[in-house]
Amino acid sequence: MNKTNYTMMCDFYELTMANGYFNSEMKDKICYFDVFYRTVPDNGGFAICAGLEQVIEYIENLHFSEEDIEYLRNQKCFSEEFLEYLRNFKFTGDIYAVKEGTPIFPKEPIMIVRGKAIEAQFIETYVLSVLNHQSLIATKTNRIVRAAEGRGISEFGSRRAHGALAAILGARAAYIGGAGATACTQTGREFDVPVTGTMAHSWVQMFPDELTAFKRYCEIYPDNVTLLVDTYSVLKSGVPNAIKAFNEVLLPLGKRPKAIRLDSGDIAYQSKKARKMLDDAGYKDCKIVASNSLDEHIIVDLLCQNAKIDAFGVGERLITSKSSPVFDGVYKLTAIEENGQIIPKIKISENVGKITTPHFKKLYRLYEKSTNKAIADLLTVYDEKVPQDEIEIFDPEATWKRKVVKDFVCEDLLVPIFLNGKKVYQSPSLQEIRKYCEEQVECLWDEVKRFENPHNYYVDLSQKLWDIKNDLLKKNK
Repeated sequence: MNKTNYTMMCDFYELTMANGYFNSEMKDKICYFDVFYRTVPDNGGFAICAGLEQVIEYIENLHFSEEDIEYLRNQKCFSEEFLEYLRNFKFTGDIYAVKEGTPIFPKEPIMIVRGKAIEAQFIETYVLSVLNHQSLIATKTNRIVRAAEGRGISEFGSRRAHGALAAILGARAAYIGGAGATACTQTGREFDVPVTGTMAHSWVQMFPDELTAFKRYCEIYPDNVTLLVDTYSVLKSGVPNAIKAFNEVLLPLGKRPKAIRLDSGDIAYQSKKARKMLDDAGYKDCKIVASNSLDEHIIVDLLCQNAKIDAFGVGERLITSKSSPVFDGVYKLTAIEENGQIIPKIKISENVGKITTPHFKKLYRLYEKSTNKAIADLLTVYDEKVPQDEIEIFDPEATWKRKVVKDFVCEDLLVPIFLNGKKVYQSPSLQEIRKYCEEQVECLWDEVKRFENPHNYYVDLSQKLWDIKNDLLKKNK
C-alpha cells in the first residue's frame, strides 16, 4: 500500500487525554496496554490474527503535520505547549505481537504496547481498527475455506465492502485466511495476490444472443475461458451454448475451456445437470464454479447435496463477515512503571467478561510432541520461566479443572516488533503469512475447528499470574 499518514485517525479522547497527561507531568510515565478480543466470531473455536503489517506502516509514519496542529489549535481545548510537543511526536516504545496468520483465542493478548503514556494511549484507535477488521475477515475466510474441503475459494466482495480500503485490505486478509485469489485488482497489484475475473451478465446482454457472446469471448481469451451461463437459462441455453462455443471456437484451435460459472437458481441441481451435459460433450476437464451470496453454511449444504462444484466465488458474506460483523478487540491498560517497578493494573466490571488480566505478560502455546497439536495457551508474568519437562495447567475460571502436561514443546507467541521505537521485526511476504496460517490451523485439533459447538480451547494463567489477578480483585472489590 502507498503509505498514508493516518495520525489523525484517532478518537478525540486520545488527544484530550494526551493533553491532560502532558499538563499533569505524566507524558513520560511508562505504561503497558494489551490488545485482545473477547468472543470468537460466529461462535467459532478460534480466530485468525491479521493486520500487523498495516500497524507497522502506521507506526513508522506516525507524525503530526502543520495542518493537523492548526486544526487542533482551532478546537480551543489544547495548550500551546502540548501543540508544540506534537510537532516532534513519534512512537518511541516497544510493541510485541502475535504473527499474522496465527490462530488466536479470546482474552489472550495478540499485541502488547509498552511506552510513554501519551504514545502508548494514542495509537489505540488505529491499531484496533486495523487488527479488528483484518482479523475478522481472515477468520471468516478460513471458515469458508475449511467448508469447501479443498475446493478453491476466490474473494469476490469489493462492491459490497464497507468502502474502498475495506475492500483492498479485506481481500488481503482473505488471502491470509486461505482464499486463493481475489477479484480486487488493487489488492493484486499492491500485495501480489492472484486476481481472477471473466465476465458479467452485461457482457452476454450486449450481444445479439448468448451464443454470439460466448463465441466472441472464446475468440478473445482462448487460453482462459470461463463462461457465465445463467443470464437466461442455465440448462436450456447457457450450458448448451457454452458447449457450442467450445466446439466451434476452442476445439479448432486445440484449446480447452477452463470453467463455467453458476450465479443464481438452484445451484446444487444445476451443477449436477451441467456436469452431465459437459461430460457427455467431452468436457470432463471443464470445471464448474459457483457464486451468489455464499458462505460456509451454504457451501456445506451444497456439498452435502453432492453438488458438482469445483470452486466457489464468495463475496458479500465474506468481505463483510455478514453473519458476525464485529470483531470485539479492545485495548486495555494492564500495568504502569513506578520507580523501576512494574505495577499491575486491573479493570473490574460486574460483567465478568470485561474483567481484564493484569500485568506485563508472556503468551505461550503448548504443543504435544507426538502429534504437533496445540494443547492450550498459557499466560504468565513476563519474568516467569515455563518448565520444559512437566507443567500443571488449570482453567482460570474453574480452577478445579487441572491437567498435568508432559512431552510438550513451548512456543513464545509474542515476538518483538518495535523496541525503543525502532522496527526489529522482519516482515514476511503475504504468501509466507498465508502458508504459515495454513500450517498453524493444521496444528489445531478437529474438535476446535468444528463450526457447531467447537471444543473450548483453554487459555490458562500461570499460578503466579492467577494469584496476582485474584489479589487485585479482592483489593478492589
